[in-house]
Amino acid sequence: MAKSQQTFNKKEKEKKRRKKKQDKLEKRQQRKEQRALEGKKSFEDLLMYVDEDGNLTPEKPDPLKKKKVIKAEDIVLGAAVRIDVPEERIRKGKCKFFNDEKGYGFLIDAANQNSIFVHINNIQGEDIRENDKVEFEIEMGPKGPNAVNVKIIN
Repeated sequence: MAKSQQTFNKKEKEKKRRKKKQDKLEKRQQRKEQRALEGKKSFEDLLMYVDEDGNLTPEKPDPLKKKKVIKAEDIVLGAAVRIDVPEERIRKGKCKFFNDEKGYGFLIDAANQNSIFVHINNIQGEDIRENDKVEFEIEMGPKGPNAVNVKIIN
């Protein structure tokens, strides 16, 4: 007959380890009961959860409880459809500043008082000066709106 692999010493160590673990659980339970009698709260009692409305609750919220139903037709893939509002193509305003040497300036839109950049290449007819009344179209450039097809009006 073969001798058992587990020796007496190993069995004793295993018994001590189990006894120590059991004692630890009993002490934890006693501390919990003692705190309950004294009115103190344990760490588990202090835990709070955040519900879907952002309110703190002591019980863990059920994710399936307030499940929202979404229709497949309501889902929009990609960028939202942009509805263009028809806008006046030709605008009126006046020249706020123009530098002939550098070839650029700024116009003030009469409708909304926005400042719009203008370059000398986008001016039709004669050169513009400060306080000239002008008619122009707006085009988006790399740094913002630019005035194009600028004409002096009387």
